[in-house]
Amino acid sequence: MQENVQINTAGENESAPVPEQQRDYSYYREVFKGRTMPFAYLDLDLLAQNIREIARRAGGKRIRLASKSLRSVAVIKRIMAANPIFQGIMCFTAPEALYLASQGIDDLLIGYPIWHAGQVAAVARATEAGAHITLMVDCIEHVEQVEKVARECGVRLPLCIDIDMASDLPGLHFGVWRSPLRSAGQVRPVIERIMASPHVWLDGIMGYEAQIAGVGDRYAGQRMKNALVYWLKRRSQHEIAGRRAMLVRLIKEYAPSLRFVNGGGTGSIATTRMEEVITEITVGSGFYSPALFDNYRDFRYQPAAGYAIEIVRHPRPSIYTCQGGGYIASGSAGPDKQPQPYLPRGARLTTNEGAGEVQTPIIYTGPQRLDLGDPIFMRHAKAGELCERFTHLLLISKGSIVEEVTTYRGDGQCFL
Repeated sequence: MQENVQINTAGENESAPVPEQQRDYSYYREVFKGRTMPFAYLDLDLLAQNIREIARRAGGKRIRLASKSLRSVAVIKRIMAANPIFQGIMCFTAPEALYLASQGIDDLLIGYPIWHAGQVAAVARATEAGAHITLMVDCIEHVEQVEKVARECGVRLPLCIDIDMASDLPGLHFGVWRSPLRSAGQVRPVIERIMASPHVWLDGIMGYEAQIAGVGDRYAGQRMKNALVYWLKRRSQHEIAGRRAMLVRLIKEYAPSLRFVNGGGTGSIATTRMEEVITEITVGSGFYSPALFDNYRDFRYQPAAGYAIEIVRHPRPSIYTCQGGGYIASGSAGPDKQPQPYLPRGARLTTNEGAGEVQTPIIYTGPQRLDLGDPIFMRHAKAGELCERFTHLLLISKGSIVEEVTTYRGDGQCFL
């Protein structure tokens, strides 16, 4: 297994913390004065603070970047260069992993199983050319499918076993439906099948505790639900730590040189890092800090990424209607999946219309004067999905636009 690394916060990310009052409506409006809307942006000064805080909270564990929460090669490379604690990428599809490999990014773990033989063959060809792309499996059928293609292509392919980290309570499945593997009896046959094949090898294991990393416990006006979620999280932590340690011991009977044990997410860094068997934590959303991540009681990152929509109508004294803006997040539908007005402070969506495909009315009764042509700054509910709507990110620092970089969409890529 990999050893922990020393955290280095020197270099370009060592800038002084940016006072909250400097990031007000007037600041961003002046920075983007004259820009055609809508546009997406990334505040590098706030990103730098998030990078430092994530590195600090990791407690010496390596961080693998979740590409689905970033979706920009330039941003991925910027974060990777910021600190040696950032090593490797967790991708969400095989074509994405192949694309990142073509951009010079290595140590690519595909976070979800792939089945199509053509995609596995493409990974095999990239492997033969020198890329290190690890495939995810959670059943014998996955192993045999990869083995078949690897044999035909004449290569050996690295595999990662995905272990279920959900908690089952009476009447409640607390977690996500991913892997069917959670006990020694279920995992052992998969390990043995991998070890029996000359065409694949066991590179690592992962387990995503989504019920801790991806569930907020500080929603406004939901005191009872918050308390219940908080209690469930604490209960689940002990269960998943014990399960992961037990399964790592089992796997080391077969593969003592396991390269990595991956776990966690932005919302569980503080607890995942405490597990001795963990060598790396996957983090993505914390770098941009979208609106959903305002709803956690144990941490708060800086809102580094956002987008602007233009006021084009003023139908009532307190209503400002903007063009576009309805970029809804994936997942179970609900108000928290809508983007949220960010600046000016106090702006909010209407109950009946919400964020719309072609227009978004905003209620605002604050002191800031707003005119036709002015921006309303928004935050997406999730992180990387913002980049599916924009071809570029405007990078800003110290009151100026310093660079314009492409997103996956700007690169002409669409992976899901």
